[in-house]
Amino acid sequence: MNANHFPLTLPAKILLLGSGELGKELTISLKRLGCTVIAVDSYANAPAMQVADDSRIVYMTDNQALSQLLSEVNPDLVVPEVEKLAAGVLEQWMEEQRGQAKVSPVRVVPSAPAVQATFDRRFIRTLAAEKAGVPTSNYGFASSEEQLEELANKIGFPCFVKPTMSSSGHGQSLVTAPEQIATAWKKAQSEARAHTNWVICESKINFDYEITLLTVRHLDAHGQVQTSFCAPIGHTQSRGDYVESWQPHQMPPKVLARAREVSKAVTDALAAETPEWQGPVLGIFGVELFVAGDEVMFSELSPRPHDTGMVTLISQYHSEFDLHARAILGMPLDVSIRRPGASVPIKSQVDSDQPRFEGVEEALATTNGTNACVDVRLFGKPEAYNDRRMGVALAVGTSTAEAREAAGVAASSVKVR
Repeated sequence: MNANHFPLTLPAKILLLGSGELGKELTISLKRLGCTVIAVDSYANAPAMQVADDSRIVYMTDNQALSQLLSEVNPDLVVPEVEKLAAGVLEQWMEEQRGQAKVSPVRVVPSAPAVQATFDRRFIRTLAAEKAGVPTSNYGFASSEEQLEELANKIGFPCFVKPTMSSSGHGQSLVTAPEQIATAWKKAQSEARAHTNWVICESKINFDYEITLLTVRHLDAHGQVQTSFCAPIGHTQSRGDYVESWQPHQMPPKVLARAREVSKAVTDALAAETPEWQGPVLGIFGVELFVAGDEVMFSELSPRPHDTGMVTLISQYHSEFDLHARAILGMPLDVSIRRPGASVPIKSQVDSDQPRFEGVEEALATTNGTNACVDVRLFGKPEAYNDRRMGVALAVGTSTAEAREAAGVAASSVKVR
């Protein structure tokens, strides 16, 4: 397969690295376009495995195991869905394939360098601030508790301490005083998705609100890379993990325009890190932004569908998963919003290796006497533990307020037993 030939001839063979709830919905979108999906994770019966053509259990941080998997499957596209993997192996694999065939017969989505860069906060924050030149919080990196203490005192309190490789708030601490630094350092080291021995320390931003701007790099009718944006998604977080999202989030036109400029600057800078021979950098990026008045500041970026973007399953004509699938295959897509929507995760309050759900019928009947319409997606995770996301309640209404209320009521109706 020529890496630069689009659209891809279907069915394409997709190796999905990570099989959680985001991977499950992406697999469904890819299957609707006729693709063959091999879902990979470190445990059996992960959500995406339940709907994929085939599955493999592999520890993706194991360089040798991941390299062997790539050779065995020989996919058309490698699509990472998690941070916890040996990203350097993907770039090495691309180089080896190039040496054998001149033009690589396999592409990594969005690209091997982009995957490696965005899974490391050291790289992506430096790229955003120095190469893209967009505003960020004050930040620095530390590789020891002593360095962290010095850095935190320089940045000032309160500040956040996070692993450089993490997601969904794992390992994150809000530090308000010097005596909390030792605990924050230990938490970042123990809860990191992958161990780099580095942490990021950044100032706490006094923002008015934060958004996720789903930014899609795709091909236009002339085969040129184009950047499109979904309507902004508002969200609230607790300990770094989202507890509610809604779309659209209302913003002044000039602030929205600035948010798009920031997102495009960062994704363009990231794409520039990829050699041309690896093909165009395509796919959806979940760009998190802080907004304070008219100022827009870059926070983080995911090179894949975003947790808060699950609202698009009900609010858009093409969900974020449909958009990602179409973009990486070189297919036409539509970022239009259909109706105001909201999502609230359904979390477990128990530990169980045989989780059961009660109240689903009650949740699906939620209307609150309004025009809201509700849906529920259960992820199919084989085990539950306290605070684990097990599903999501989705709602649309005549306004985001109406949708948010309905989604909240529906989520609270479902109990994990």
